[in-house]
Amino acid sequence: MNKIEIPTHVLTALNSLKKGGFEAFLVGGCTRDYLLNKTPKDWDLTTNAKPEEIMAIFKDFKTIYENDFGTVAVFIENNPLEITTYRIEGGYLDKRHPENIDWTKNIEEDLKRRDFTINAMAMDSSLKVIDLFNGKEDLKAKIIRTVGDPDERFNEDALRMLRAIRFVTTLPEGFQIEEKTLLSISKNKALLSKISSERIRDEFVKIINSDNAKKGILLLKETGLMHYIIPELEEGYNCKQNKHHIYDVFEHNLEALSFAVKKNYSFQIRIAALLHDVSKPESKKGEGENATFYNHEIMGAKATKKILTRLKFTKKDIEKIVNLVRYHLFYYNVAEVTESSIRRLIKNVGMENMEDLIKLRMCDRIGSGCPKAEPYKLRHLKYLIEKVSKDPISVKMLQINGEDIINLLKIKPSKTIGLILEILLAEVLENPEKNNKTYLQERTLSLGLLKDNQLEAVAKKSKKEIDTIISKEDDMTKEKYWLV
Repeated sequence: MNKIEIPTHVLTALNSLKKGGFEAFLVGGCTRDYLLNKTPKDWDLTTNAKPEEIMAIFKDFKTIYENDFGTVAVFIENNPLEITTYRIEGGYLDKRHPENIDWTKNIEEDLKRRDFTINAMAMDSSLKVIDLFNGKEDLKAKIIRTVGDPDERFNEDALRMLRAIRFVTTLPEGFQIEEKTLLSISKNKALLSKISSERIRDEFVKIINSDNAKKGILLLKETGLMHYIIPELEEGYNCKQNKHHIYDVFEHNLEALSFAVKKNYSFQIRIAALLHDVSKPESKKGEGENATFYNHEIMGAKATKKILTRLKFTKKDIEKIVNLVRYHLFYYNVAEVTESSIRRLIKNVGMENMEDLIKLRMCDRIGSGCPKAEPYKLRHLKYLIEKVSKDPISVKMLQINGEDIINLLKIKPSKTIGLILEILLAEVLENPEKNNKTYLQERTLSLGLLKDNQLEAVAKKSKKEIDTIISKEDDMTKEKYWLV
């Protein structure tokens, strides 16, 4: 029994159209998801009411009608609903958009124009389903099949080929593309070149973000669609690596992606995992277990930027992913890595990206097929990153400086100023509330009354206290990463 409840605002829309004398159905993905007992992301409606009639029925609600496809956005209880008039479509001259559309009074005609059988079902408020193309059977069998001739459907809208693969990855585990439909995708793959980069990118990201991203990438390669999205990835197929890997470059990139999916990493890390070794084939020298791939990370960063720019990713995403690819080979042997090298890495990558860089390194390591156990090394790396990223304990933390002390005590620059700052810092570290100008000025005036030897004795004691605090803080950071 279906446990999904149709929201009240959706039922309100269905019933309002019905009361107005029109037909109204839930259609497309929401009907499919409802039948899969999965909460739909969007609830889309279709009706024989024309756009102006829809707006009249919902005159008491906010409505927006700004497209040529008969879709009116209606806001009920602050929830947007898209309500579209039944339509039939003319030829698709650009392999994506119909040359013209006409309204129809017939729900059957509207369903015929849809892409796949599982998306070509309509359901009314009583849960009665109109299923002209055996979509329910295909849902049960977990089959993705076009409505009618696949060649016609893909020639109408070439993006449907990519959508078919996306559904394999985003619908429940086990969905497959029907054989005739799959063969048609391979046959018509070149049509994808007619589709805008933005639309291809959006579908590709949905595949990457799915739980079955690896399966999606394999299908893109199998059908030939990858050639029109990221042909550079195909160069890694059958490109053997060295003794540190059991997979070829293409398989390694897929395994790295799989680990990112398993850990539910962000789409930026997933894409970086897929592309991090994209330039290995180009950089390869020699064969066998001693083959080398010098500078593949630098070349890979350039290739990644070219790929993501071509696919119209945002400047922000491009910069982050390119940086992750560029620095994924950072060096971190415990005995040799230095704080200065970590500071340089943070400067290049950005502190905000360091955690993601470590995650990418884990994807690369696990994706090799023969990873070494390195938990201590990673913990030590995280410790160093946190250590060098903290503001150092220094007199710069104080709400008073040397010039203030000179003016307060009316003295010339001398070692006295450094001694007073040292004492004030120790007191503030002990009690942060003292780090205010009023207290520090009063305390400076009292310290100014001390003789030089008295001031030096107090400052010496303060220095020991500061060193103890610094050591204790470092021990706490080490303990956090199990290094003590």
